[in-house]
Amino acid sequence: MADHLPVMIAAVIIAMGIMLWAAKSISDFVNRHPTLKMLALSFLILIGVMLVGESLGHHIPKGYIYFAMAFSFGVEMLNLRMRAAKNAKQPVELNQPYR
Repeated sequence: MADHLPVMIAAVIIAMGIMLWAAKSISDFVNRHPTLKMLALSFLILIGVMLVGESLGHHIPKGYIYFAMAFSFGVEMLNLRMRAAKNAKQPVELNQPYR
């Protein structure tokens, strides 16, 4: 995407810094939501299959991959919001013993 080596090096260094800065919060969020962990693993499989297909000479348009990932992520965000609203509406049981 860039023709100048210093620009590419700077982009990689900046991207690594952002990833290191955001890794803990993203990791905590994904660990709190196991369905997101499965979604992330399926994204890795999707990208792996795409890379294997590309290596075998089959061109897979990137727009299809990006749309599939964005759609799946959007549906999962709706599911998380629905579960949070459902858990907030559940009544608290008064007959639980004290610990």
